[in-house]
Amino acid sequence: MHIDQNKSRVASLSLAALGVVYGDIGTSPLYAIQQVFIAGTHPVPVTHDNIFGVLSLIAWALILLVSVKYVAFIMRADNRGEGGIMALLALAGRSVVGNEKRQHAIMVIGILGACMFYADGMITPAISVISAIEGLEVAAPSLVNAIVPLTLVIILFLFWVQSKGTALMGAFFGPIMMLWFGCLAILGILNIAVEPSIMRALSPYYGYKFFMIHPWLSFVALGAIVLAVTGAEALYADMGHFGRRPISIAWFFYVLPSLILNYLGQGALILNNHDAIKNPFYLMAPDWLLYPLIVLATLATVIAAQAVISGAFSISRQALQLGFLPRMKVQHTSDSQEGQIYLPSINWGLMLAVMALVIGFKSSANLAAAYGIAVTGNMLITTVLAGVVFHSIWKWGWFRTCSLVALFTVVDLAFFSANLLKIPDGGWFPLMMGLIIFTIMTTWKKGRSLLFKRLKSEAMEIVPFIEAIGNHPPTRVPGNAIFMTTNLYGVPHAMLHNLKHNKVLHEKVILLNVKIEDIPFVSQDDRVIVEHLPHQFYRVTVRYGFKDDPDLPKDIELCAKFGLELEAMDTSFFIGKETLIPVPGSEMAFWREKLFIGLFRNADTVTNHFKLPPNRVVELGSQVIL
Repeated sequence: MHIDQNKSRVASLSLAALGVVYGDIGTSPLYAIQQVFIAGTHPVPVTHDNIFGVLSLIAWALILLVSVKYVAFIMRADNRGEGGIMALLALAGRSVVGNEKRQHAIMVIGILGACMFYADGMITPAISVISAIEGLEVAAPSLVNAIVPLTLVIILFLFWVQSKGTALMGAFFGPIMMLWFGCLAILGILNIAVEPSIMRALSPYYGYKFFMIHPWLSFVALGAIVLAVTGAEALYADMGHFGRRPISIAWFFYVLPSLILNYLGQGALILNNHDAIKNPFYLMAPDWLLYPLIVLATLATVIAAQAVISGAFSISRQALQLGFLPRMKVQHTSDSQEGQIYLPSINWGLMLAVMALVIGFKSSANLAAAYGIAVTGNMLITTVLAGVVFHSIWKWGWFRTCSLVALFTVVDLAFFSANLLKIPDGGWFPLMMGLIIFTIMTTWKKGRSLLFKRLKSEAMEIVPFIEAIGNHPPTRVPGNAIFMTTNLYGVPHAMLHNLKHNKVLHEKVILLNVKIEDIPFVSQDDRVIVEHLPHQFYRVTVRYGFKDDPDLPKDIELCAKFGLELEAMDTSFFIGKETLIPVPGSEMAFWREKLFIGLFRNADTVTNHFKLPPNRVVELGSQVIL
């Protein structure tokens, strides 16, 4: 019975993974082949040998990059079951604790990977939705001018519904994507039946031959061929939701065969009719199926975009918890699924970027020029961080580690280099956005470190302070005072201000520090650390993982098992409200100081972020010169 239940659970998770994990890579057949042969500054001529060569490269890119790199190796580098670039960053960073230079290098590399993910997240909804709507060019050419407006309407609706939650939509994602991949396979088989010789393109010989005969052209073609593997990083990023096994089963037994059959079917169609290259995906289908196929393709692309948006929310919260982004409002859209969250600022910022891309580039062909750099950059960074994990965490030898990392790096570099050629045609956009996000994230991280350093240097040591309180006790009033601080060994400014102006201390004084660990979750048993100090003073550390949802009022109740009883209605939270003053010649460039101060002022409040009861929060201000 247990085995049957386990099989049923794996099957249901595999179906759910179809709807979340494979939306991006599953919609690539809409535009990938077309972009190789008719888009860009160096389109590949439509010839028999070139078609076979391109199809061979696509098939082996799917096998090497997705099946071997991600499924066989990268997905084994989990951070307590969680995947994704931020989880990998935390895992790799843990391996070099104590080596500040290496930690800094890994941090920079990881942030670059996160920036590439954001850039990818802007382009994916734009190119996916517009490529589906472009089916109208085939079904009803007179509606060609409606493609961009209709795309914008769908994108507006997609981002508008984010605040409503994805639970209801998610119930349909798996079955819709199962139908989508089924259609991909059937359309492919129908066209392969007309030209069975196309199956020979699965041989790596044709890809090798293409490179030998046309080395430059084949290298440039990689910039479009990579579109067939966009979304591969989603397998790793969403591993925590479904587990490695269900994602692997869905890939090997359904997704991969469907994709390869469809690409081969498009190749068979083009072999028989070179004019079909103008939109090979939709021209594979009979006329009566066009409109239903456009609807299904639109649903599939909306699902692909939804997965990227949800991923952006998830990675933003992880980056926020790890200290790379300012506090921002996080809303939970499900009572049962902790991972279903909504970040308004990320949502609307992403929507504006996606709409600007659609309006600016106007077609999937133009957007494809911007697509690829972010994806391949993220893949390359994943390889580098995974190499650190292979050697330092898994304890692989240098030869084994370098051999595997070198293989993946050669493939990643080939695709990344080919995409650099697209910078003048639109590739500048993800690089520009990546640079902007990188600047924000590094400035926030550096600014927080500098602020902590300033506050620590100005703080009085807590032990002598407590001794002075014992020798010359002020008036102690009933109740509990929790002073939130980043430095448990110094006297919080808020405490000094309260003592100076109100001339009293509460009966119990708690120095509270929130610590974010480099693991996804911290169990309730390990959540709280309590240290008893003289004269009713306490040090309390509340620990969260980077995927935990902070809830301080709830979690400080756990102090009771350490002998610290805190009655909720008798407890007040004291928070320091710093006013930052920039000065030239500081450790950070003046313009970065101004940027940090702007981010600091607009960050979500401590009260909201930690779910503190507003009627029991006291804010006491101080000025800090950066």
